[in-house]
Amino acid sequence: MNHTMLAAIAESAQAKLVVHNIPRPVPGTGEVLIKVQAAAVNPLDTKIAAGQAGHARQPLPAILGMDLAGTVTELGDGVDGFAPGDEVFGMAGGIGGIQGTLAEYIVVDARLIAPKPRALSMREAAALPLVFITAWEGLVDRANVRTGQQVLIHGGAGGVGHAAVQLAKARGARVYATGSATSLDFIRELGATGIDYRAQTVEDYLKRYTGGEGFDIVYDTVGGATLNASFNAVKVYTGHVLSCLGWGQHSLAPLSFRGASYSGVFTLMPLLTGKGRQHHGMILREAAAMADAGQLKVNVDQRRFGLHDVNEAFRQVSEGLGQGKTVIEMDR
Repeated sequence: MNHTMLAAIAESAQAKLVVHNIPRPVPGTGEVLIKVQAAAVNPLDTKIAAGQAGHARQPLPAILGMDLAGTVTELGDGVDGFAPGDEVFGMAGGIGGIQGTLAEYIVVDARLIAPKPRALSMREAAALPLVFITAWEGLVDRANVRTGQQVLIHGGAGGVGHAAVQLAKARGARVYATGSATSLDFIRELGATGIDYRAQTVEDYLKRYTGGEGFDIVYDTVGGATLNASFNAVKVYTGHVLSCLGWGQHSLAPLSFRGASYSGVFTLMPLLTGKGRQHHGMILREAAAMADAGQLKVNVDQRRFGLHDVNEAFRQVSEGLGQGKTVIEMDR
């Protein structure tokens, strides 16, 4: 039996990733060994490779990659609910000193994964975990999105944004989403009202869609000035602003004068701290149920990459050239 595997390794910051043959990991207690069939490339992966993402706590050299879809091949002690041959997906590594998904095999904490949605391909399933978990942690865990609410998603055509639009819609909200003029058709296909952020001011779309009252929930997936604008877009008292990129310096005055609330979303926490991992597995089960019910589509870029194309895939993501999530397939 072959006990080695190919893996893409970031040996130092700003250097090209190199594919090496290395020993295959062995699952410990509570872990499963997964044969990776597809792994997404997220913007955070490219930032780690460039040495720019200290918050991810991933010292180099390292195998990068956070999202995967694949097949369970071996169980460690104490694992229930999975068996060899099961198709699974999850956000499983690539930060906090943990091996990433850009390898033929990976050992994963079984709490972090869930059965792959039957309705999605391996490529589609691999593109889903990080963005869906981030959408869920904001809209459901923090804001309790529900029927009858008006929800504004900033960056509705992006990775987190397109998941958030579909999640809010599935839970009964009326959804609005900002984007560039070229993205509005896609936003409408997802079931949201598209808002061209270059053509309309916050005051314009607040008046048009909420009678000037503001939105119940505003989810910022862009950061910077967009988060500042979000503070002016929520309803007085009951409004709730969420952001997965609230890392800059922002004045809370507009939010405070509305008596409204703000929540930050930091999806990496369970991987970095070991706390709350079971919750990520639960969220992915919810994602699978939505996908299998026809309520969740995944926007995957049409270009096909194998592991040996990893640097071209990273370039596509870092330069924003893809149309949807970039995914690497191990058997190409």
